Amino acid sequence: MKACEDEWRANRAANQSAGITEKSYVEKCRAGGTQQAAPAAPAAPAAPAQAAPTRPTTATTAAPAAPAAPHTAPSPPATSTTAAAGPALGVGQFKDEAPAKARCPTDTVVWVNTDSKIYHFAGHSDYGHTKQGAYMCERDATADGARAAKNEKHP
Repeated sequence: MKACEDEWRANRAANQSAGITEKSYVEKCRAGGTQQAAPAAPAAPAAPAQAAPTRPTTATTAAPAAPAAPHTAPSPPATSTTAAAGPALGVGQFKDEAPAKARCPTDTVVWVNTDSKIYHFAGHSDYGHTKQGAYMCERDATADGARAAKNEKHP
């Protein structure tokens, strides 16, 4: 299961753009199906192409072909999916506020207490300060079953 989750996270952007949720991906992966939206993007840009060596015009001095570079699988991009000492974050959950704002520029970013499923708005004392939690778009938080704190007003 861990390998399936890691594989999904390595291809998170492609999977999300294809509408594949982590849960459905892991279920198919564990069942033996292969549901890849797109191959993982290489972590580093490829080396610039070199000009092909020219062959001499005489047959007696032909240059040997250059050996092919060994193929190595690209490492998955480094992503921060876990809090310093907390559990793994789910889809649409962020450790920092900036990526959450980038995901939902027209929606309100809230801090969701993942234990109680209650979210807090910016400016409240619990915003970003509960033991277990993540920054999320408000629409994602409500879709996950979270609700706003009763003692807070929507900004």
